[in-house]
Amino acid sequence: MSSFDQIEVPLDIDMEKQRAELAAIIRRNTAEDGNYATAVDSLFMSRHSKSHDFSPGLAQPALCIMAQGRKEVRLADEYFNYDPLHYLVVSVSMPLSGRIVDVSAEEPILSLRLDIDPTEITALIADAGPLGVPTRPTGRGLYVERLDTAMLDAVLRLARLLDTPKDIAMLAPLIRREILYRLLRSKQGHRLYEIAVANSQSHRVSQAIKWLNGNFEQPLRIDDLAREVNLSVSTLHHRFKAMTAMSPLQYQKQLRLQEARRLMLAEGLEASAAGYRVGYESPSQFSREYSRLFGAPPLRDLARLRLSV
Repeated sequence: MSSFDQIEVPLDIDMEKQRAELAAIIRRNTAEDGNYATAVDSLFMSRHSKSHDFSPGLAQPALCIMAQGRKEVRLADEYFNYDPLHYLVVSVSMPLSGRIVDVSAEEPILSLRLDIDPTEITALIADAGPLGVPTRPTGRGLYVERLDTAMLDAVLRLARLLDTPKDIAMLAPLIRREILYRLLRSKQGHRLYEIAVANSQSHRVSQAIKWLNGNFEQPLRIDDLAREVNLSVSTLHHRFKAMTAMSPLQYQKQLRLQEARRLMLAEGLEASAAGYRVGYESPSQFSREYSRLFGAPPLRDLARLRLSV
């Protein structure tokens, strides 16, 4: 098990004012606990006042900013913490678990998420020309970075548009583009850059991830997947695990189990039917692997989920 620990360095006075303003905007736009879409495309805001243990979910490419509180994210056996001093970037879709601790009604978690469309990164690179982003192996498909004044200022300006809706259509795309540019120019910007550049190995792995997300219920043949993205089998295995901390087969398994859970919870399917829908032929294998991921067999897990809502 590895851990990612942050060194606490306080925000300066100007950044603290910006953080407080961002927290106030999130409060105004989240009436109660939950996740909220906003009038700004791909911008979401969250408020949570109750602690909860790790909850598995499929994360999409996004920038995550914490205006108040702290969240711990788990990828396999690795942990990533982010708070008002640091932001989290997810560069490819991957199964993650998140945990919230030390919150209350008076001091809830206040956060925002800006979804990232990789094609926007590609277009920005094409328009901007050489950005001086170093080419190197990308490592994990998520990372935590120190928040600086320029990034916080851009995110705050985007959030402020919610108070002036008439400005959103004209200004939001410009500010989004600035945020993406600043992500590319950050210390770990190469992680986004490599995924967006066509024909790089990281881009090909991201295409394999995209294929799995759209075809997870089908039998997985690694040879066919490697051929689909023009990589050798060994390179696909190595780079896929480097990016997601799991093999393609493990990734597919998590996609299947999370979709089965959604089908049972949202559509009322029985466990055997949900397992069959996502590609399992053996109900016992489905129940066994479901218990391993979610900590309880399907019926008990669903009862627990419904009780917590």
